[in-house]
Amino acid sequence: MPTTIQISEKLQKELTRRKLYDKETYEEIIWDLMEDSLELSEETKKELAQARQEIKEGKYHTLEEIKKELGL
Repeated sequence: MPTTIQISEKLQKELTRRKLYDKETYEEIIWDLMEDSLELSEETKKELAQARQEIKEGKYHTLEEIKKELGL
């Protein structure tokens, strides 16, 4: 059920400034902001831990190495 909330003019201007496209709603902007503060899933945490371990073990390529490999 939709509801109406009151926000300050300052907040409205800030939300408008954050729009990615003209028809983006304030609700979409607020959901995007909330997503940034949500906790990571267990799967994502495991993948991050694995990536950190691989970096410690030297299992990575630098940007310079990739450029050289691709002839850029």
